[in-house]
Amino acid sequence: MIGAGAWGTAVAAHFARRGHSTVLVTRRPEHADAITAADENRDYLPGVPLPPTLVVTPSLRSALIEADVALIASPSHALRQWCEQMRAVMHDTARLQLFLSLVKGLEVGTHLRPSEVMAQMFPDLNVGTVTGPTNAAEVAKGLPAAMVLASLRPEDFVGEVQTAMSGQSLRIYTSDDLPGAEFGACLKNIYAIASGFSDGLRLGDNSKAALVTRAVAEMVRVGVALGAKPETFYGLSGIGDLTATCYGAWSRNREFGQRIGEGAAVADLLAGRKTVVEGHRTTKALYELCQQKGITAPILAETYAILYEDKKPADALRSLMTRELKRET
Repeated sequence: MIGAGAWGTAVAAHFARRGHSTVLVTRRPEHADAITAADENRDYLPGVPLPPTLVVTPSLRSALIEADVALIASPSHALRQWCEQMRAVMHDTARLQLFLSLVKGLEVGTHLRPSEVMAQMFPDLNVGTVTGPTNAAEVAKGLPAAMVLASLRPEDFVGEVQTAMSGQSLRIYTSDDLPGAEFGACLKNIYAIASGFSDGLRLGDNSKAALVTRAVAEMVRVGVALGAKPETFYGLSGIGDLTATCYGAWSRNREFGQRIGEGAAVADLLAGRKTVVEGHRTTKALYELCQQKGITAPILAETYAILYEDKKPADALRSLMTRELKRET
């Protein structure tokens, strides 16, 4: 498991509890030392004891030497850099069969999905994603959850990994729609920020329910236009993750939107954060992609205007509510 934030640590802990030989790779040596000493990731997942069998190291090379599967949980903007570090030590591993992303964002500038970045860097390796409605602390504590695993080549080793990950506390489904799984994971963060605007403005349950419902319709429309299958967005990586992130009190993206709705400045909220609000960068990347391809996405566009053009959330709401009337689709 590459990346020792809350989510990477939680999934690594799950693997270790399942009895698998698991190594968690940190970015900083001192972070690895602190986790090992405390048997806890106090920086990102405080209060959750980690299995004693979980190995923690800053050495990517030693972690990859005997790995069958590598997973990466990093901010989208750090993914390519991690891949470059991996590529420098890949000659030392002959067993690696599958490289899975836990990243929920697009690469700004290229607009590439995480698996596309990974495939670009490792053209001979099967790549994919594992995603769904999963709060890190709940997974780390062993509370029940479900996710979907989608890969570039579903026939290669994926069934074994599905079995290895699944247990009484986590159920893994597979999908052959890799674009849909990844676009769902990206879009839900944008709509979670928008749902936070609603919370911050105290618009009530009716407003938020309408927003989330229309977000589902927009998610399907955008995703299909970008090459995904519509049914994927009615599953765990779509509605499932969207619901959890829009309503979860723990959601960083929702909380970020709520603070903006309450009047906080975007720049002030981003300054000095330890954890990443993935939806912020992803809003820019997906807005640019929709503009480039001529895709209509009103909620996404208004979220972009608030985050990057200083539009007031109340004015964005007015723009959405006064759009031309039409049939529900």
